[in-house]
Amino acid sequence: MILLQFLILAAGFLVLIKAAEYLVEGSGSVAKKMGISSLAIGLTVVAFGTSAPELFVNIISATTGSAGIAVGNVLGSNLANILLILGVVAAIKPIRVQTSTVSKEIPFMVLSSLMVVTMAADVLLDGAVVNVLSRTNGISLLGFFAIFLFYTFAISRKHNHDEGHEIKAHPSWKSIVMIIGGIIGLLIGGQLIVSSASTIATAFGVGQGLIGLTIVAFGTSLPELATAVVAARKGNVDLAVGNIVGSNVFNTYMVLGITSTIQPLV
Repeated sequence: MILLQFLILAAGFLVLIKAAEYLVEGSGSVAKKMGISSLAIGLTVVAFGTSAPELFVNIISATTGSAGIAVGNVLGSNLANILLILGVVAAIKPIRVQTSTVSKEIPFMVLSSLMVVTMAADVLLDGAVVNVLSRTNGISLLGFFAIFLFYTFAISRKHNHDEGHEIKAHPSWKSIVMIIGGIIGLLIGGQLIVSSASTIATAFGVGQGLIGLTIVAFGTSLPELATAVVAARKGNVDLAVGNIVGSNVFNTYMVLGITSTIQPLV
């Protein structure tokens, strides 16, 4: 029974990752036909695509009452991005981090973590009975996400060079099919992951938060790992670091923002 649940979990990850690839490719093709620059596509479509697994897993977790998986997934994924993925990239090729990344993007990422800490510390700061990421908190996170998007588009206007995001143009009908298929695949994969992870947590007598922090977080971080390794092997370590920092910002501001707006997270 437990072995079957682990197999379902693995199948969910495979469906989730492949669906995210189709969504990115289809969306990128549509954006390219609309005349959007490759850099802007990379900063938005590609970054969203690598965070799409976390988003869909969280939405399903929140709507099915598995808030522990939702919160643990984002926090665990961010930890995996920094400690695991950056570690792998640095082992492949030494990382030279740009000054702008150190002075701007990384502080923005740190700010997102501090915001979640203060928003979720209701018991400590307000004397509440439980800690909750409320709908108000979610809307605030989405507001900061909008600021981050504005900042990234400002960067894309200042830098006209291509960041290595090669977007292939497909026929319109194929792009639409890829987008719709990607969204359906993300929903199916997310449902498989949440249901099997909840069953595994119950069977082993551990909290859903622990499963979200470990197994689910690692699985949803696989797209970032693959992107970073490929970028590092091609010598584009700036893209690898930017992908990780951007993914963490997307996870905290967008994923937690949307999830807690839909359903407050205890």
